[in-house]
Amino acid sequence: MPTTDRERRRSDRGGAVRLILVGVLVLAVAAGVVLAIRLGAGPLPDPEGCTATVEDVTVELTTTQAENAALIAAVAVRRGLPARAVTIALATAFQESKLRNLTGGDRDSLGLFQQRPSQGWGSRAQILDRVYATNAFYDALVQVDGYQELPITVAAQRVQRSGFPDAYAQHEAGARVVASALTGWSPGRFTCVVDAAAGADQELGASGLTPRAERVRADLSSAFGDVPLGGFAPGGVSAGHMPGSAHYDGRAIDIFVRPIDESNRRRGWAIAQYLVAQAARLRIDHVIFDGRIWSSGRRSEEGWRAYRPSQTSSSAATQAILEHRDHVHVDVGTDG
Repeated sequence: MPTTDRERRRSDRGGAVRLILVGVLVLAVAAGVVLAIRLGAGPLPDPEGCTATVEDVTVELTTTQAENAALIAAVAVRRGLPARAVTIALATAFQESKLRNLTGGDRDSLGLFQQRPSQGWGSRAQILDRVYATNAFYDALVQVDGYQELPITVAAQRVQRSGFPDAYAQHEAGARVVASALTGWSPGRFTCVVDAAAGADQELGASGLTPRAERVRADLSSAFGDVPLGGFAPGGVSAGHMPGSAHYDGRAIDIFVRPIDESNRRRGWAIAQYLVAQAARLRIDHVIFDGRIWSSGRRSEEGWRAYRPSQTSSSAATQAILEHRDHVHVDVGTDG
């Protein structure tokens, strides 16, 4: 029987409806995948990023923000400044640049703190050097009488002389959390999710470290100054570490914080959490300190977890060393 015009129109409408439903279903599946990626749900890894959590406050940072925040804290630790100075510096950098090293801004403002060459903060190249810019901020801050007792907005404004002096207050709570974690006052409260740092082997350099591990060594010195290091030697090391240790491949460094006491424990945690903040950039694989370990890759989603050495000792002093109570251990992936 011939198909009528009415039947053809009905069939066309039915086909169109089916196409629409299929399209909606595809979009829904795609949206679900995107949501899973963003939230870290299902079999997919969490997206890269960092968090600082102290008490009931959590601050989320991108890896770039974390790198800059950790550097600001490291420079203060190197100078022996209190955590309050770091809180003021972080609140300022949050407001001025969102913790990014900006190459431009209002008029000739630059860098993490939007400092201006025309206002005597240094040359353009100096201000874009994050260590220089951070030291310049602290140089000005310590000249403010009683800055530790001043409200953060007041202290920050006396350094910055901003046109919006009250804006720093909105960042105070978050800056305090990040400062507490990154200066070691809140141990194990800063962590990052980063991709696994793996790949091909590297040749040892003159120091006995691979190029990637040497980069970590140089970075530590830039941030913290002349810190005592070990676990490597020209030509490499062949004894003194646990079987399978990355030290034997020239991929590991120990940063010593001796003797074991509360002050050095804080310093160790400041160094350990700094390294985690730099893990994505420096391709760090593991950081171990104070009986805790952080790992890159899927295990980075777990944050800091208990570290149990493969060896034990009846000597309390030796056991403390095995548990990395007196030194921070960092090792890197193997590719370049």
